[in-house]
Amino acid sequence: MSSSPSPANSANAGNGGQDLNLLHFLDKVRLAATGDAKEDEGEDSPTELNTINSAGGFLVVSPDKLSVKYTNMNLHGHDVGVVQANRPAPVKCLTYYFEIFVKDSGVKGQVAIGFTKESFKMRRQPGWEVNSCGYHGDDGFLYRGQGKGEPFGPKYTKDDTVGGGINYATQEFFFTKNGAIVGKIPKDIKGHLFPTVAVHSQNEEVLVNFGKKKFAFDITGYEVSERNKQQMAIEKISIPPNIGYGLVKTYLLHYGYEETLDAFNLATKTTVPPINIDQGNAIDEDDSSYALKQRKTLRQLVRNGEIDAAMVKLREWYPQTVQDDKSVVCFLLHCQHFIELVRVGKLEEGVKYGRLELAKFVGLTGFQDIIEDCFALLVYEKPEESPVGYFLEDSHKELVADAVNAAILSTNPNKRDVQKSCHLHSHLEKLLRQLTVCCLERRSLNGDQGETFRLHRILNNNSSRR
Repeated sequence: MSSSPSPANSANAGNGGQDLNLLHFLDKVRLAATGDAKEDEGEDSPTELNTINSAGGFLVVSPDKLSVKYTNMNLHGHDVGVVQANRPAPVKCLTYYFEIFVKDSGVKGQVAIGFTKESFKMRRQPGWEVNSCGYHGDDGFLYRGQGKGEPFGPKYTKDDTVGGGINYATQEFFFTKNGAIVGKIPKDIKGHLFPTVAVHSQNEEVLVNFGKKKFAFDITGYEVSERNKQQMAIEKISIPPNIGYGLVKTYLLHYGYEETLDAFNLATKTTVPPINIDQGNAIDEDDSSYALKQRKTLRQLVRNGEIDAAMVKLREWYPQTVQDDKSVVCFLLHCQHFIELVRVGKLEEGVKYGRLELAKFVGLTGFQDIIEDCFALLVYEKPEESPVGYFLEDSHKELVADAVNAAILSTNPNKRDVQKSCHLHSHLEKLLRQLTVCCLERRSLNGDQGETFRLHRILNNNSSRR
């Protein structure tokens, strides 16, 4: 299965192009310094009504800014009591939702709930002007940017609770009455939208709930249902038979996990039918099995902290990977040797080693910040609990082992120059990257609205369901 090329037979094209690709691993070190990928910063959600930008001459907003009452006589269509929320609806989420309770339907019951742009004319009902949408209580019609409405749902009046929401995944507005969905319509308004309520006849009064109290509508259950719909649609997509088996196998081959691969092959020997995949969907295992024995040995040495032994083997088997003593691989290995000395408390020896081997990288582009963080380990009494403690975690050893693994794969003489970057990632990782790009592109087409795609969150959710 594994080829064992001698140095004489390996590609010996120097480290220039190889090192450009391996710079990827320096970025991964920096990413570890920031911890796990941070979620997008939280958005401020609406909390109350905006008393500044409202039709103040026709309504009264309560001191807590959570209820509004119409106090005018309703003489024409430009004396509506309209008020927006103090902030636009957040967009980095699956849905946004708010509710109103009709305390008094007044003389005509012309209460409305909807969404408007910040520039909306504050004397008009939501839905009567462009870039606005409103569900009206007096006729149950939905208005979308023009004076003429369309049949939508039941009327609503005193003691009814009505909600308005945005589903960013489907790009739809939806409305509820007394805890049940009334209907939904395409969201054809771009940009930030403000939750908006309107009253338009004497003594009409509504209370607004932006989420401080429990909603009548089960918004959490709605979101679960929407996510299940998405998952069901995904699961209906057909893929080539046994492609998962091939992806896992080439992943194990790529990273030199020979023992795990043997166990995987044994476990699937009687459960996986013979693989018969179209040539266009085939996964080439030959490239991934290149130098499997050597890569396995080197990974184990790095994992064990035996960095000197790893360097000896590299010089013996693949001297071209370390012939440039200022290459990325040499840098990461020297850093790891320094880290191992700190791990066992040999600080003086670590200082000497740093001055001898790491000092040569000082001032070189791409290395300085990582060197400084490495040396910072010496400052702390308990470096594993320090801000640079990530260097002492097993995951950092794996990162260094991955870099060594990639450097060896880059020496494969069967790889054409245009394929040199292929050694960085397995087929499975490339697929996951493509998935991420597709999800980000889809969100971009929706105006960067909806949940931010986080691969680790999806994987964790799938694991928790098992």
